[in-house]
Amino acid sequence: MSRLFLVRHGPTHARSMVGWSDLPADLSDTAALARLDAHLPDDALVISSDLSRAVTTADAIAGARTRLPHDPDLREIHFGDWELKRFPDIDAEDPGLARAFWETPGDTAPPGGESWNSVCARVDAAVDRLLAAHPGHDLVIVAHFGAILTQVARAGALSGAEAFAHKIDNLSVTTISTLPNWGAERINHCP
Repeated sequence: MSRLFLVRHGPTHARSMVGWSDLPADLSDTAALARLDAHLPDDALVISSDLSRAVTTADAIAGARTRLPHDPDLREIHFGDWELKRFPDIDAEDPGLARAFWETPGDTAPPGGESWNSVCARVDAAVDRLLAAHPGHDLVIVAHFGAILTQVARAGALSGAEAFAHKIDNLSVTTISTLPNWGAERINHCP
């Protein structure tokens, strides 16, 4: 059986939509990092998205675990023209589109950005590649809110709206078993 330990990167403290912008993580909470490291299986493989907030978080918790190369397909949702804007500003520009993106996620995408269905396809393919390349291994995947929610949705056969209802805190871990059937063991656990 393989398990996914989906870890959300350390906080950026940004108050805007942060998708593919490469903001650094605040990793000053060394006690939280130590608890997270102790919670994760010692023999798991560690991988992260290629954005620095995920890379540095993965490096901080990797310990003696094998570190795999970064994977850009594990990135956050690409927010396109909404990138680094605050929700009230986005809502003021196009309230119908902003609400549709969050309330009925599917094929609706920000201008120049990525829909929920697109991010699910991207992240699902990356996770499938990892599982195929490392059968039977537990994987620690340090990623982002949206990327983690794609796997929560997959494990629970949830709609995008149902997935977005879940909270995913920084430095939390969501554990998903993949065999014999996909299922979430624990969502948004803060060790």
